Amino acid sequence: MTVDDRAPLDVVRELFKAAFGGEPTGVWSAPGRVNLIGEHIDYAGGCVLPFAIDRRTFVAARLHPDPMVRVVSAQRPGEHVAIPYAEVDPRNARREWTDYVAGMLWAFRSTGTDVGGLELAVTSTVPVGAGLSSSAALECAVGAATADISGRPIPPANLARLAQSAENDYVGVPCGLLDQMAACMCRAGHALFFDTASGMMDHIPFDPERHELALLVIDTRASHAHSDGEYARRRETCRAAEKILSLPYLAALSPADLPTALRTLDDDVLRRRVRHVVTENARVHATVEALRDGRLRDVGPLLTASHISLRDDYEVSSPELDLAVDTALGAGALGARLTGGGFGGSVIALVPTNAAGLVVDAVRQRFAERGWASPSVITPRIAEGVRRDA
Repeated sequence: MTVDDRAPLDVVRELFKAAFGGEPTGVWSAPGRVNLIGEHIDYAGGCVLPFAIDRRTFVAARLHPDPMVRVVSAQRPGEHVAIPYAEVDPRNARREWTDYVAGMLWAFRSTGTDVGGLELAVTSTVPVGAGLSSSAALECAVGAATADISGRPIPPANLARLAQSAENDYVGVPCGLLDQMAACMCRAGHALFFDTASGMMDHIPFDPERHELALLVIDTRASHAHSDGEYARRRETCRAAEKILSLPYLAALSPADLPTALRTLDDDVLRRRVRHVVTENARVHATVEALRDGRLRDVGPLLTASHISLRDDYEVSSPELDLAVDTALGAGALGARLTGGGFGGSVIALVPTNAAGLVVDAVRQRFAERGWASPSVITPRIAEGVRRDA
């Protein structure tokens, strides 16, 4: 734990005592994440390369005898939610942030795990709506607390799959496994290479500072939402292309076979979606090779190529994301792209350390010229996954 983590740890303990009286049994946390590259291909059997950031969601927890979950959040002052276990069912989803909490309890119960009544206090430093997976951080922190406190410890990879089930089947967001696996499995100082088809994982050293580089995360503050159907439509399109091409998953298609596959498809939207998946998967492998060889500067053009593909072939960018990428590149970034689901949220930019301030100033100036809200920029430390803090 870092010194920076002490403040939210103290906040969540005090919140728990004020809401429920007495001390929590423990405090657990899970991080937000940045996906370095490999966007929108985790649900198509592709490979991804996320890393955890030093922005975390903390959950203080304790058992209680009543068959319900009681939850409070430092980000929702005065709100005290009580959900009887009899109402923990996808049909009763409230379309509120507490669905992520209830969804985890539902996922545990669906495996036959008997979860007693719970009191939970939550606080988070993961920005909401920035595309940094605040939802997976909440799910995995709640899940870790639930598993430990009920005496049913669960391996981190299995916890990630339960969290994905909560988001898919309870909340109703058809996400892949990238976010939850990153929140559970990442190591400090490393990116997580995760082959979603085989389940194979490897930890790839990733230390931009050592190479006099910085990775900026630029939150454009442009609202994004996956639940509006766009995310689901992309996933459905992938399923349709897999069926036409007789593939178990789209990323099974090699770059060498891509031209033949594109000629087989008679719909331009399908062709562009397939091209993104196949080329993005190849970019992940190229990025891993560059990191292993210590060629971090070579990652920059791969990031930019990823953004162009997401913008043109997958159509998940936005004017704010495009402006941030173009401006960062013009101000000296080696590469930049949207990260997360898109339609808003954040951009990452790989920049020489001595150019970081120039890039930030340029992006903020261009946003001001458009009359848009000033972006928030962080240079996160590369952190570890879910853990018990106290």
